[in-house]
Amino acid sequence: MFIPQFPPEQLRPVARAADEAGIDELWVWEDCFYESGVATAAAALAWTERVHVAIGILPVPLRNVALVAMETATLHRLFPGRVTLGVGHGVQSWMGQAGARVASPLTLLREHLDALRALFAGERVTVDGRYVKLDGVELAWPPAEAPPVFSGGTGPKTLRLTGESADGTILAGGASPEVVREAAETVRAGRAAAGRGGEHPLVASILVATGPDAERRLAEDARRMDWDPAAEAHVAGDAAAVAAAVDRWAAAGATTVVLQPTADEPDPVAFVRWVAEEVRPLVS
Repeated sequence: MFIPQFPPEQLRPVARAADEAGIDELWVWEDCFYESGVATAAAALAWTERVHVAIGILPVPLRNVALVAMETATLHRLFPGRVTLGVGHGVQSWMGQAGARVASPLTLLREHLDALRALFAGERVTVDGRYVKLDGVELAWPPAEAPPVFSGGTGPKTLRLTGESADGTILAGGASPEVVREAAETVRAGRAAAGRGGEHPLVASILVATGPDAERRLAEDARRMDWDPAAEAHVAGDAAAVAAAVDRWAAAGATTVVLQPTADEPDPVAFVRWVAEEVRPLVS
């Protein structure tokens, strides 16, 4: 994961290192008020040849659904098969700071997901929802094939909604294996209620620190994000310890496990290479 606490000028060497090292996916965020998820994804895709780039997440209160569809459809046309889009509520206090907070985040997310998936499918969309209002909107350049749309969040109501209306779920950071297990059950219930079958990917992230001061750095970063440093939601240690953690999260139901460096990671490029060369070979 390239976290937005890293300055934008560090993205190019990190993306190229991920591409060269054979990393499967590079994830970027859109945190207020750091970096644009779409801009960073586009740059990372342009600088690389094969690595898959995922945006987790775009906060829907900040973004009109037609704009999200236009921007990400462009990415899918430029870099087919290499993009994953995630949308979600965003942090409510940040949405308030930006003047974009809504009374019913669940309603907005449902309306956004339904409209976005229809636009990606090439439909002409007219909707007069509580928040999403479109009048005959149709993408001139939709993706060649309708791509999956992931949605992120926490809490049973949001997770059930992602099962009902999204094609994959991105769990909020700091989710332990037990939280992953419970989330997977809630998502499955939502899909069953909506009559949806097939696979539904579940993405979880682990806060990771390695090196001689790993415990201190991890604890400080967890506190910065208001996560419990003692919770089984992070790992500090060597490659074997991190690989074992990935196995635990996968066994709990995560189909993708993203490794998140701390904000004070001294060498993000070396972190990427360490994940590829030392951690991944030990993951069962």
